[in-house]
Amino acid sequence: MKNFIAVFALILGLTFLVDIPDAKAQADTQTEQVDTTAQGDKITSVAAHIHDDHEHEIAPFWLVIPFVTLLLMIATGPLFYEHFWHHNYPKVAVGLAIIVVFYYLFVLHNVHGPVHALAEYVQFIALLASLYIASGGILIEIDKKATPMANVTILLIGAVISNLIGTTGASMLLIRPFIRLNKGNIQPYHIIFFIFMVSNIGGSLTPIGDPPLFLGFLKGVPFFWTLEYNWPAWVVALVILAIVFYFIDKKFGRANEEELEEVSYSNKFELIGTKNFIWLGIVILSVFLDPNVIDWVPAIRYDGQKFSFLREIIMLSVAYFSYRFADQKAIKGNEFNFEPIREVAFIFVGIFGTMMPALELVGNFAKSPEGAELITHNTLYWGTGILSGFLDNAPTYLNFLAAAMASQGAEISNLESVRNFALNNYDDSAFELMAISIAAVFFGAMTYIGNGPNFMVKSIAEQSGIKMPSFFGYIIRFSIPILLPVLILTWLIFFAFV
Repeated sequence: MKNFIAVFALILGLTFLVDIPDAKAQADTQTEQVDTTAQGDKITSVAAHIHDDHEHEIAPFWLVIPFVTLLLMIATGPLFYEHFWHHNYPKVAVGLAIIVVFYYLFVLHNVHGPVHALAEYVQFIALLASLYIASGGILIEIDKKATPMANVTILLIGAVISNLIGTTGASMLLIRPFIRLNKGNIQPYHIIFFIFMVSNIGGSLTPIGDPPLFLGFLKGVPFFWTLEYNWPAWVVALVILAIVFYFIDKKFGRANEEELEEVSYSNKFELIGTKNFIWLGIVILSVFLDPNVIDWVPAIRYDGQKFSFLREIIMLSVAYFSYRFADQKAIKGNEFNFEPIREVAFIFVGIFGTMMPALELVGNFAKSPEGAELITHNTLYWGTGILSGFLDNAPTYLNFLAAAMASQGAEISNLESVRNFALNNYDDSAFELMAISIAAVFFGAMTYIGNGPNFMVKSIAEQSGIKMPSFFGYIIRFSIPILLPVLILTWLIFFAFV
């Protein structure tokens, strides 16, 4: 219980920041309170980190209102004012983002935040768009009866593939075959479990698997670190979800069984558009072209940092050419269109633009002496997890990693420091990173907006005629009763008593 209280104190403690007029003054005050004990040294390093990282005014607490407004409209729009939302969500998302960005630029005189948000958004959408479009040109035909075991097999195969082509690639490659396999009997729970297992938890083993882990790799976490540390929790979570899905599908997936019994199946497997696997391979290889890791990769330099553009040009080029030269039979068979990626692009413009104050407030408090006192592997698990469900999990991962490192006097901007943190060269640092990594990926499945593929899978399902639950319906009917117990059990097994 103390762990739950601590993590909520970590989040609710953001309100204390409203009274902080200036980051420099905060750092000075913290420095004055330093004593000569080891704890005093720790606080000094935290204060210095804050002073170095925040040269601009801190965003006021009320600036999170546009972000909260966007979340509420995403949740209520399709349910209560569907016509308005469907036609105006791009204007709403962009408009709310502009409000926050303009406040940063012209009131706080903070160019750093918007530039970083823009860079992260371009990286995010280039990867998702290229994987979505390239996989859209691959048609998988499975002429087999949809049994609970067949469905579980596809979900588990998808979870493995997620680590090779990313959760986005695996989701886009398999969601349509999964829907076709269950034609005549497809129900919302099929799609929800697909989001749980393929679009999120499945991609826990490699940096390619999920965006937060990829960002960690770019910051200095060794490539095979995630496989070494995350596989036990990956196995436990997937096995539990697979068993739960099997019994749910066995009970509720037989609505049209009599009608389906009359259909004969050849049990054949056909793959059309295989050349698009080459395009997917190019995307996967391009993710390693990071100027912060490879010196010869060209970069845009800003504020002492290097931002990639070659990688994004390659990905967007793949998006164009993979569609331009795709097998038209595969395109038609998949009923491919651009609406799902268009919806994700606009919604996440709003999310990346409006969530800057929320992330800044969380990061500042977590790095402060008060927040540092609360940082343990338990509070990192629940703090990263809770916010990953409602903020995009990639920047949430980076913020909590920065906070965990700052609490031990390390800098996330230093590749060698991140590597040492991952290799447990600080006090229990590898365990803290494990808590952050698993929480960011697993909790990304808690809502439609926790991870990019979730929204795309939902959109594809709705275009196929499946009536998906609303934002709150997803949480209340599926996340809380099914996913949350798995997350709690994961915490109890791997973190609570260590």
